[in-house]
Amino acid sequence: MIQSFTPTSIEQSDVRQLLSQLYRERSLHPFRSGQTIPMQPNEIWIPCRGVVILNTLYPSGDEALLGVVTPSMPFGLPLTWISPYQAIALTDADLLCLSVSEVEKSGALCQGLFPHLCRRLKQADAFLALSGCRRVEERLKQLLVLLQHEVGQPTSSGTRLNVRLTHQQLANAIGTTRVTVTRLLGQLKQEGWLAIDTKRHIVLH
Repeated sequence: MIQSFTPTSIEQSDVRQLLSQLYRERSLHPFRSGQTIPMQPNEIWIPCRGVVILNTLYPSGDEALLGVVTPSMPFGLPLTWISPYQAIALTDADLLCLSVSEVEKSGALCQGLFPHLCRRLKQADAFLALSGCRRVEERLKQLLVLLQHEVGQPTSSGTRLNVRLTHQQLANAIGTTRVTVTRLLGQLKQEGWLAIDTKRHIVLH
């Protein structure tokens, strides 16, 4: 069970520091890149390291990218109505698993998680707004700007996206085909809007 935390511990730290008090008592769940993260109706996952992507499948078999989860950002079946709902480690990741009842019993933990849950909601709104862009090129550019905000790292040549999404995953996020994404990325590269570095990461200019 989660021990109760004092308000002062919240004031002095973000949720990572708050959760670090739990690390001593719990084992983190390691996942390799590409592994599916099992989810239960009463469990909330919190990444401590790494990046996780959230997907759903349509009856047609098409896949849709719903979100990109970064450290401290909670996710799980209790936080969505979407079914099926799938979480896959995009990079090697360490995750903490909490039950809903544990979170509900700790006011301090609820308070610590709240800002990061707000980040998830803001990101969900941003993904939803992508569908309002009529031009596929604009949807792709807006998606890359969103990823820049979530996983971008400033460099001397621009902002590097620290994780690599496949062209198919990018296509799933904006409702188009892999071929179209490949063509548009090439076009944006020619225009100088982005570049691809030696490790095949996208760099936005």
